[in-house]
Amino acid sequence: MNKQTLYKYRKDCYSQNGEDGVIEEILKRLNVKNGFCVEFGAWDGKYLSNTYHLVKDCGWKGLHIESDPDKFAELMDNPMVVAGNITPVKAYVALEGESMLDRILAKHNVPKNFELLSIDIDGEDLNVWKTVTAYRPQIVIIEIDSSIEPTVLRVLPDGRPEKSFANMLKLGQEKGYTLVCHTGNMFFVLNELAGRLGIDEELNDPISLFCDKWKKKRQGLLYRFLRKMARFVRKAFSSKIARQ
Repeated sequence: MNKQTLYKYRKDCYSQNGEDGVIEEILKRLNVKNGFCVEFGAWDGKYLSNTYHLVKDCGWKGLHIESDPDKFAELMDNPMVVAGNITPVKAYVALEGESMLDRILAKHNVPKNFELLSIDIDGEDLNVWKTVTAYRPQIVIIEIDSSIEPTVLRVLPDGRPEKSFANMLKLGQEKGYTLVCHTGNMFFVLNELAGRLGIDEELNDPISLFCDKWKKKRQGLLYRFLRKMARFVRKAFSSKIARQ
């Protein structure tokens, strides 16, 4: 798979899997030169961040949300917080009540159609995005479990959808977004903006955007393990024959 055009622009300034470069290229094609971003969990605002490059190097403003007390203390020491480019928020983003993302954003006067939302909380990513109804960020970057095959609509034992490629794609489409790239994170752009990216043919086949490097890596490791075991068995068998 992985026929995607935007994938080749991957580079890391602070991100983990090349997201910084993909974001740059999307913003270039959308002609977005400045904007507002929201990220959670933000850690110290910099570590494996999808938005720190925008805030530090591109003049953006941002809201960074972190619930862990120790990580939030580090976030408060971030130079971009000190400079006023990042607004730090100590909060746990929940699926209901005052800690829903919509309500947190409203408390901090975040624009309704802000430019970029990054979700990476290693758990309820899909369900948190599902609760966002008052805001329509132009770009959404969200982590998934990329070890799950891209066509599998997996459901957890309690009935909640797993954060698989297929489930996240379905949710994005229901919310009016088009999938434009996958790096381990899925990149969604509002339907009305996606045509400006110049990749219409790819967008007609979203499954082709699935990056299967994790699958290939696992297969490679399995292949090497099986070869090693085969050599061990042959050696043991040869030794047994020799002793006879």
